Amino acid sequence: MGIVDIARTLAQVPTLLALKKGMEQRPLDARDCFAARIEQTSARIPGNPAVLFEGRTISWQGLNALANRYASVFKAQGLKAGDSASLFMENRIEFLATVIALNKLGVIAALINTNLRGRPLVHCVSVTDSAKCIFGAELADALGEIRGELNLGDGADYLWVADAGSSVESPDAPGWALDLSALSSSADEDNPPDTGERTLGENAFYIFTSGTTGLPKAAVLSNRRYLGSATLSHKAGLKCSEKDCIYLCLPLYHGTGLMIGAGASFSSGASMFLRRRFSASSFLKEVREHNTTCFVYIGELCRYLVSTEAKPDDHRNPLTRTIGNGLRPDIWHEFKNRFGIKRITEFYGASEGNVAFANILNKDCTVGMTSARIALVRYDVAADEIIKDAAGRCIEVNPGEPGLLLGHINEEAVFEGYTNREATESKILRNVLEHGDAWFNSGDLMKTVDVGFSLGFAHYQFVDRVGDTFRWKSENVSTNEVGEIINGFPDIKYCNVYGVSVTGADGRAGMAALTLEEGAGTLDLEAFSRYVGEQLPAYARPVFLRVEPEIDVTGTFKMVKGKLKEEGYDPARITDPLFVMKPGTTTYEALDAAYAAVISRGEAGY
Repeated sequence: MGIVDIARTLAQVPTLLALKKGMEQRPLDARDCFAARIEQTSARIPGNPAVLFEGRTISWQGLNALANRYASVFKAQGLKAGDSASLFMENRIEFLATVIALNKLGVIAALINTNLRGRPLVHCVSVTDSAKCIFGAELADALGEIRGELNLGDGADYLWVADAGSSVESPDAPGWALDLSALSSSADEDNPPDTGERTLGENAFYIFTSGTTGLPKAAVLSNRRYLGSATLSHKAGLKCSEKDCIYLCLPLYHGTGLMIGAGASFSSGASMFLRRRFSASSFLKEVREHNTTCFVYIGELCRYLVSTEAKPDDHRNPLTRTIGNGLRPDIWHEFKNRFGIKRITEFYGASEGNVAFANILNKDCTVGMTSARIALVRYDVAADEIIKDAAGRCIEVNPGEPGLLLGHINEEAVFEGYTNREATESKILRNVLEHGDAWFNSGDLMKTVDVGFSLGFAHYQFVDRVGDTFRWKSENVSTNEVGEIINGFPDIKYCNVYGVSVTGADGRAGMAALTLEEGAGTLDLEAFSRYVGEQLPAYARPVFLRVEPEIDVTGTFKMVKGKLKEEGYDPARITDPLFVMKPGTTTYEALDAAYAAVISRGEAGY
């Protein structure tokens, strides 16, 4: 343990104290919300830039005024506190103005993944009982295809927002939607009195997360939890102020982009350089051009960046602080050193969870520490089940040993759960360590790691997902949901979906072991590819297929995944027919040894 390490760690003490003060739990009936912070920031630094987006810059005063105009329209349309409204829009200024406007009125924003189509899209709008659907012109076609299946009225409950940057933009709102841009053009720009009535206990968002079963579930996010995450990112993670600019290219319908990225900006007054989506080739150019000092990442983006051609001056840029999740140890140091990063605040948390970890002390290769009460318990990965003692209690692991992460549910760590009570209860484990206790089941394996001098705080490292969910392209994928949809293809008798590792890619790619109906002969690759493309978003489509004569099940008829995961997609180990959907394509083709070798070398481009 070196003196330099001790000095650097002690230098973080003011950060811990500031965070402790900022994170003190206030009563749920206390008056506050993130829209109130926008109003305060607009009054404090009205002319400062709030968002830079596709050549446009809007000030904090301008963003607040736009949100007020939207709020005026929403109120006139009958939206009121406690209602919910779906928001289906790509990253842009209007997205931010909409969520601020809804929050001012106490309306819950149901944030819809812009990749969804068909049945999942219908489900997400319907399950939240949305009274209105606010959507961008860029997604009008997707919504138009399914609107007949929604309990919303044409010409009244759909609000269309023009998009100057969309290549598919129609100049006018479709006949079944109202034009929010036109309705709000002359609306009231003053702060509505409704903002002052909002409380911490009110729900602010429904953020969709793929659970272990069924279609995406709507996780409930209160004002208190949103502001807590924003404070953590602002004061302890990015340590930003109105002098900073945050590079934000993650989707705002996700917790990391909305809570950690936009939240830090809302809390501090820092400006945001906002992108619809990530571009590795444009990253450094834009960082330098817009003087962005902070970056909100997911590990996959960092891996893309270190895979680009290195240049001697990559470290010469204004970027000094980053915050995000999923930065794996194998690229941590390369990313940090190559781009001159001084501070990496890796964090761990789930939109619906009740525990969070953050690397506040700026240690390498760790998700940091937590103030919550947690337990790491023994888990049999092969059998996909918790190991219990003779009394039926969970067994805590030894230091450094991977274990299933559980978060204790109590008044200080409330599990807000989902809109569906049954789904909420399915994530709770009871009588875990003692009779009557209750814990949130994260579904993740974690372990403690030695990070040197750490002021006595234990530090943790993410190990892997377990069970029936895997992560691919920054999305949680439910194996049961994908399997249920694939089973709808006429020639499929059984389908077993699981995640497999791909060299050079974060998370796990989807793979499906298929058993065909009798008489089907061979799989119709063209028809199956078309079906998968229509029914599943890109991130949920299996990358690999394996057609086997019989499905392997346990004595209780549970599909066996362990051996399938172990064999993966290696033609040398598998005699069954194998197929692959190559990057940039939408059709499956035979997987041979030559292409399998390309994948194993990390050269396939996944």
